Amino acid sequence: MLHAGGIFSEEKRLMPLPLDIRKKPIEVKVHVSTGAGIDITWSDGHSSHYDFTYLRENCPCATCKEEHGGRSQHASGANSASSVLPMFKAKVSARSAAAVGSYAVQIEFTDGHATGIFSFDHLREICPCDACAREFRAQAGA
Repeated sequence: MLHAGGIFSEEKRLMPLPLDIRKKPIEVKVHVSTGAGIDITWSDGHSSHYDFTYLRENCPCATCKEEHGGRSQHASGANSASSVLPMFKAKVSARSAAAVGSYAVQIEFTDGHATGIFSFDHLREICPCDACAREFRAQAGA
């Protein structure tokens, strides 16, 4: 007997799989102290590397999306050197990172931004490699 939504049922139900099993990580390494970024090995064997600057530019939080008309691209923070020297942008890194359940990573960036939660679905979709760009971003635009 399974409990589902407050109702007992004799029917057998399996837990749903992620919509796309390729977006399930099997190993995640976050390199805050070295500033190297995040390395993820996915369930289909693909490996992705994300540098912190790339992640900051692709932050999925509502504030960043709103500031860029719905696009998830880096918005210069108030602490950014770009407001003083428009031609120079300090390289953004991570101050800290934490797991959010088993579905995401939250990063506090050195520019003070800390509201972006990077789901593994989002991370696979923004994988910087050409194969993932064709596979995931082409589907999103279709």
